[in-house]
Amino acid sequence: MSFLIYDDVAERVERLDIPFNLYGYDSFGVSKQYLKYFYSMLTFFYRHYLTVTVEGIENVPDQGRCMVVGNHSGGIALDGGMVVNSMLLEREQPRLVHGMADKFLNSIPFTSVWLNRVGQLTGLPEHALQLLEADRVLMVFPEGARGTAKLYKEQFSLVRFGTGFVRLALQTRSPIVPFAFIGGGDAIPTIRNFKALGHLLGVPYVPITPYILPLPRPAVHCHIVYDKPMIFEGTGSEEDDIIEGYVEQVKSKIADLIERGRKTRDTTVAIRMGRKIETDEEGRA
Repeated sequence: MSFLIYDDVAERVERLDIPFNLYGYDSFGVSKQYLKYFYSMLTFFYRHYLTVTVEGIENVPDQGRCMVVGNHSGGIALDGGMVVNSMLLEREQPRLVHGMADKFLNSIPFTSVWLNRVGQLTGLPEHALQLLEADRVLMVFPEGARGTAKLYKEQFSLVRFGTGFVRLALQTRSPIVPFAFIGGGDAIPTIRNFKALGHLLGVPYVPITPYILPLPRPAVHCHIVYDKPMIFEGTGSEEDDIIEGYVEQVKSKIADLIERGRKTRDTTVAIRMGRKIETDEEGRA
């Protein structure tokens, strides 16, 4: 391990199918060197601070455009970081996942430039369109800030989905790979959101945990479930009721994946702790 960079992370970044120029930048301003530091930081949390397991990652195409769409929880975007990292560490062919950073981050000095260097562009429709047209992987949380604002007791629920991601998928003919992230609310158990304080600080809200600060608890088991791509027919200019129908299909699939992921995680945790697992008559946990 060189200074702050894991050797295997650096090797995988080198294998990314991204057209970097001689100076290590791509057309979006993403920096290969910044990525090595960024992924190494995420890898510390992924491997050593938390316990992250993944299933179904083979459902994400090895090349070409696609959208990975999932649930949000946990006060801050911890789930997004772990999803991004899973695509680098867990795949035979690593892929760079681009997220859409909240616009309020632009007001924080240096943050906007740093996020851009690691592929997390400001959440503007034109950025999303450009990324997909360049055959990149785009990560979308249709719940937005409403998702991360969910309290601990609400972590496995889904709130209202925006519809723009489906119109974008249709417009760019991008498959949607649904996923569920389990454990965000356990890692950062939000018990209250201070919106007034958030507005003063220029953010949507400030999550409060039982230990006050919204910092992730160590050794929490997080589980990510990816499912088969969903492909919808259309151009993106359809009537709202058609688009909303597609959105409900994606939302329903993610809800199913949340339940599936919860059972898988609970079974894995029980086995590690040496507990007896109750099974039904067919032997399922």
